[in-house]
Amino acid sequence: MTGPHLVYVADPMCSWCWGFSPVIEAVRRRYGEALPVRPMMGGLRPQIAKPMDEAAKRTIRTHWEHVHEATGQPFDWAFFERQGFVYDTDPAARAVVIVRRTGMAAALDLLRAVQHAFYAENRDVTDAAVLADLAAAADVDRDGFLAAFESEDAKQETWRDYGISHQAGITGFPTLLAGQGGGTPYLPVTRGYQPAESIIPALDRWLAGAAG
Repeated sequence: MTGPHLVYVADPMCSWCWGFSPVIEAVRRRYGEALPVRPMMGGLRPQIAKPMDEAAKRTIRTHWEHVHEATGQPFDWAFFERQGFVYDTDPAARAVVIVRRTGMAAALDLLRAVQHAFYAENRDVTDAAVLADLAAAADVDRDGFLAAFESEDAKQETWRDYGISHQAGITGFPTLLAGQGGGTPYLPVTRGYQPAESIIPALDRWLAGAAG
């Protein structure tokens, strides 16, 4: 991408990214096409195979409680009654990457839909059929989505996101970076959750400097 833009490094199954979702939406509403946002998947727990045990549930519940207290975002606590759930973040991330091929806005919309389905509705977003339903609700061809979902190139594209994130030294999500492309360095807007009232003034200052 060239011109002022943001790179949003996130994971659909990262609770602080769910908390940050209204902030990204506020950024999109304020700047629109003047400051496009490219979502990049960071890879929170890709290809985890071990089901959650009770200790893992307690740890994750603590994170969710903190996010809820800080942001007011809704959570369906019945999630913790699930038995044998494998918290593999790779399928949900791959879904966003596939839809990103059609446009950044569509990918951001799907990211928000997947987050809401997982956190607020207790839907299993590790399930390809659930992800296909969410994509179809966003006017993505369901059969085409499922075919892409199982393809090797989609899997590799998703892992390239993880690799770029890792090579950039990004170890936590959400991370929001601002840049202008053309080989110029990206500047961190935030590493971790911050409210819109902190993010938007920072972006205003950055855009003013970029224009100057």
